[in-house]
Amino acid sequence: MPSTSRPADARVPAARRVVFVDGVRTPFGRARKDGLYAHTRADDLAVRTVRELLRRHPQLPPERVDDVALAATTQQGDQGLTLGRTVAMLAGLPATVPGFAIDRMCAGAMTAVTTTAAAIGFGAQDVTVAGGVEHMGHHPMGFDADPNPRFLAERIVAADALNMGVTAENLHDRFPALTRERADAYGVASQQKYAAALASGRIEPDLVPVALRDPEHGWGLATADEPPRPGTTVEGIAGLPTPFRAGGRVTAGTSAPLTDGAASCLLAAEDVALELGLPVRMRMVSFAYAGVEPEVMGLGPVPATHKALERAGLSVDDIGLFEINEAFAVQVLSFLDAFGIADDDPRVNPYGGAIAVGHPLASSGVRLMTQLARQFEEHPEVRYGITTMCVGLGQGGTVIWENPAYDAEEAAR
Repeated sequence: MPSTSRPADARVPAARRVVFVDGVRTPFGRARKDGLYAHTRADDLAVRTVRELLRRHPQLPPERVDDVALAATTQQGDQGLTLGRTVAMLAGLPATVPGFAIDRMCAGAMTAVTTTAAAIGFGAQDVTVAGGVEHMGHHPMGFDADPNPRFLAERIVAADALNMGVTAENLHDRFPALTRERADAYGVASQQKYAAALASGRIEPDLVPVALRDPEHGWGLATADEPPRPGTTVEGIAGLPTPFRAGGRVTAGTSAPLTDGAASCLLAAEDVALELGLPVRMRMVSFAYAGVEPEVMGLGPVPATHKALERAGLSVDDIGLFEINEAFAVQVLSFLDAFGIADDDPRVNPYGGAIAVGHPLASSGVRLMTQLARQFEEHPEVRYGITTMCVGLGQGGTVIWENPAYDAEEAAR
């Protein structure tokens, strides 16, 4: 006889606050044959960041990590084989901890964060590791890719839309106010701000040293970023060539250099962080991704930020700190113009950005978050901050964060 009793209702979890516990990154290296990580595997860079998170937080039982999401734009070779799972195992997490790989090009680590944060917020997970790695020396962007010929044959994208430097030139074309002079000044300011942050001890605390082995020179230790050029001046970059277009405006001085590196962070439900004694450095408020024409990829952060602000019930005036990925100076300037923000606004990239430190594609989202968390600690008068970035093939991603150290009285002064 079939049962006549009413089946029990499933227990549906209530939404929970998601917090950023901590983030670390490797020093970034130049992606070239004699670069910092020329003889280091990409997955080993990621392993180093995960191990460092566990080392810094011994109060976290490793078995309490529910998932490991690791991003890479090129998922082959030493960046292949389901990075999240392989890195988790190599980092010494228990075999019971699962993991997966993720790809949203430049926003890979950002997407790893928001994807696992959504699982935490839903109640499916308590603690996650999210991050990304890119060894552009081993895997140049787009190398061995085979774009579907329909993209061009059916005019889905312009012929040059797959070249990120050309899309930056297109922004200069579309918005005459985005001059080369503004871009050059912004690129130099990025170098200067990074140098000042380094000198004041604001960069090193988030770095994890990486052991190096060179077949010719033996063992070494990476402790500092390789790409920055602290002596850069506007006069010095004024004559640089424009490799993406003859007579163009985008140069090496206004672009993020090709870079190797990894970054990872710990996320948790706020109640679980308090239970385990983990720090709460930021609270996630909202996030959004948006698409734009691939030909003007750099505009992606603008609609993504509008969406994230609307979902949070905030306006850009509520944002006290902006961490914007500097793929190109013109891309940041287009964002600033869209929101009526001055080029030299002190709220924007206080530690400099990717033009100085580099942009290892899929890892950069967590670098932005880690820097914002440190800036929150320095600025109790700031309640909300943004991490945002453009994404290849015409996308943008934005995450809005709340400062747990916010002091209303300090803000009122």
